[in-house]
Amino acid sequence: KLISVFPENFAKGIQSHQGVVVLFDPDTGAVSCVAHAGEVTAIRTAAASAVATDALARPEATRLAILGYGEQAETHLKAIRHVRPIEAVTVWGRSAERAKRFAEHMSAETGLSVRAAPDARSAIEGADIICTVTSAAEPVLFGDWIAPGTHINLVGSSHAGPTEVDHDLVVRSRFIVDSRASVLAAGAEFLKAKAAGLIDDDHIVGEIGEVLLGRVVGRRTPEEITVYKSLGHIVQDLASVRALMPAR
Repeated sequence: KLISVFPENFAKGIQSHQGVVVLFDPDTGAVSCVAHAGEVTAIRTAAASAVATDALARPEATRLAILGYGEQAETHLKAIRHVRPIEAVTVWGRSAERAKRFAEHMSAETGLSVRAAPDARSAIEGADIICTVTSAAEPVLFGDWIAPGTHINLVGSSHAGPTEVDHDLVVRSRFIVDSRASVLAAGAEFLKAKAAGLIDDDHIVGEIGEVLLGRVVGRRTPEEITVYKSLGHIVQDLASVRALMPAR
């Protein structure tokens, strides 16, 4: 996977992720498939969050809140509605106008009730599932806002620096990751809570793959707050592109 990331592209109507994913035949070394990395990244990231949501969210979850209104907000809404019977969606972002346009567009495209909220706290009020897909450098979601039983997908921060949520949320949650090694190296929310002395490495309950294999229990009680920390993994890209290839 060769990729560049230009966040300002979104305002120009261009994908922020540009590049290619290339598969090579394991027997001959020949190029088997070349795919647009931007499209693959947009879809596989949301699909992975949907898998995590299916494994961790309460079965009766129907209300989705999305913090952010970019490409990942759109793909997450579309993916998560396939794993839970979503009835209502709220969205919040720093631009009220762009949040409103997103809500109107997604309402028309999906037929769901999607509305823009005036602030992040009101956006997540009553939500069963929350997705943070922002470019925020400092927390926009706080632990004392979160109701028991909520599931949260942390997606926006992809390196050790920007944090979308505060220490309290990390500490209070059952913390599950896509890759333990990646989060220990670059999971900003986890690393900053650890640096503050509030948690240690054992706070990572397991990887989502371990939950899916039955090696680690995901949600233990209806009241538990669960978090899935997504940094992205190359295997997601490779599996996605392999699925696009014609059967041979």
